[in-house]
Amino acid sequence: MFERLLEEAPEFFNYHNMIFILEAMGRTLSMTVIGCSVGLVCGLLIAVLRQSNSRTLIPIKFIAITYVEIFRRIPFLVILFIVLFVIEPLMPGTSLLGIATVAVCLLSTAFLSEIIRAGLESVPPQQIEGAKTLNFSFLQTIMLVMLPQAWKVILPPAAAFIVMFIKDTALASQLGVIELTFVGKMLVNRGFSPMLGFGAVLICYFILSYPLSRFSEYLGKRLASS
Repeated sequence: MFERLLEEAPEFFNYHNMIFILEAMGRTLSMTVIGCSVGLVCGLLIAVLRQSNSRTLIPIKFIAITYVEIFRRIPFLVILFIVLFVIEPLMPGTSLLGIATVAVCLLSTAFLSEIIRAGLESVPPQQIEGAKTLNFSFLQTIMLVMLPQAWKVILPPAAAFIVMFIKDTALASQLGVIELTFVGKMLVNRGFSPMLGFGAVLICYFILSYPLSRFSEYLGKRLASS
């Protein structure tokens, strides 16, 4: 086995293969960054909406809760195909990468909204009652009282979720998105050893996820309550 690896290594680590792998790495990173950034913003909006006691917002809250509960329980691969079959008739010609990114946005919004909601609900009720006593509006209470205290609860699990999702984007290869896992399959199909093909993919996933994992651990220690 090692003789085969040494024999194939010079051909495997050529310029074109490295560019091919780096481009796939960029697609994996872009799906994660765009999807989780949109998910963080939309998840924050949903979490804030669920904190509201306004009767006029009850129908919207019901829709938001239904969306979160459904998408948290559907496998990502199923969401990918649902998005594919919905978007293709409505927007023919949409790239597979775009479809996969939309699926990432939908799933990350559901999970991150729950993480943010848990953070908001960790704020002591006395703080919220004090804000009401000072005649703070609902948005003032969220922005000035709840969020500054909730971030230490929100950020570590949110960063851990993003690390996990970097790996879950491998399922986008089932749609034909040329990301890291798909590239590993292609390189093996070209005749290279699986140890080389998927070994390179493993290293790329490690490069993407390890710094964020360490950052998550740092946040957990830095923001931990005494």
